[in-house]
Formats: sequence, structure tokens, C-alpha cells
Amino acid sequence: MTGIGLRLERPDSLLELNIMTIKASAWVSRHKRILIVTSIPILVALWWAFRPEKLWINQTVNEPAPFDTSAAPEPIFTGQFDSKTGGRVTVFKKAGGGEYLRLSDLTVPGDADAHVELARSGDLGKVQDAGKADLDSIDLGPLKNNQSQQNYDSPATADLTKYDAVAIYDKRTGAVLSLAKLEAF
Repeated sequence: MTGIGLRLERPDSLLELNIMTIKASAWVSRHKRILIVTSIPILVALWWAFRPEKLWINQTVNEPAPFDTSAAPEPIFTGQFDSKTGGRVTVFKKAGGGEYLRLSDLTVPGDADAHVELARSGDLGKVQDAGKADLDSIDLGPLKNNQSQQNYDSPATADLTKYDAVAIYDKRTGAVLSLAKLEAF
């Protein structure tokens, strides 16, 4: 059986192997431009999808705590992230009545499409095994950078007695990167 000038059977001799190599080389040289034109968009798409440079580039942000002149924010909950990412989460109550989360000394892999979630601590055991699929949570948004101090506003509808944990998960893979159980300050 032949296709594009190549035999699919195993060559019986070194001469037949040499002939197959010559035919393949001739085919590649005739179709060189087509191969280049088609491979460039494929390589660009693969680079865009996997972003290999993010494995080596760390982005750091040091976001200050939200400023309110009427009174200092009051810490109400705190928690320590597990050893995968390290860091701490603290929930502050603003003088105006709102709440925000502050992530401190956090380090996650640079290639992750990480999001911050408020979750139930009762779900944490199955989440570690199964990923984010079974997580009852509130998405607070994407992680701003992979090394930083950053703030996230807590939605007014979020009940922190019900959602008493913070999860950081990779949206692309669905894997939970880190978990922190919130405890009263």
C-alpha cells in the first residue's frame, strides 16, 4: 500500500529504506512552503493556549488596603492557606458596612488561571479530592498576580458564617490550588 510516495510496510532491505527516505525528503522539499505556512499559525495557537513563558515570569503586586478616612477597617476573620501556596487571608469590615478579603504573602504557580472563591468549609474535603466541580462557592474574580498582597470585595449577599473558607482554583484545569478555613479574629 502506498500513500504520498511512501510505503507503509516495513522495508526488507537497507536499499528500500534509503529509497523511502529520498522520496520523503523530495516530498517535504516540494511542499516546504505549505508546511511553513500551516505550521506558523499552529505554533502561535499552541503558544497562546499554554503560555510557556509564564512558568518563569512572576508578577508581584502590593495593593494597599482600601482607604477610608472615617475609621480603620476591623479584622473579623482570618485563615492560613495550606502549604501549596502559603500566605494568609484576612476579612476586614469596612467602616461603611462592607467587607473585603485581603490575601497576604500568597504565591501560586505563574501558569495557573487562578480565581479566588468563597466556599463552605464542609465542602473542603471533597473539593481537595474532586476539584472545583462540587464546590458551592462565590467567585470573587481572577487572582490579580501570582505573588502579592491583594484585596477582593466581598459581595453584600455573601454570608461569611455559611461561606467560611477561601479557595484558590485553576479555572483552566479545575484543580484547587489552595484552601484556607476562616476563623474568627
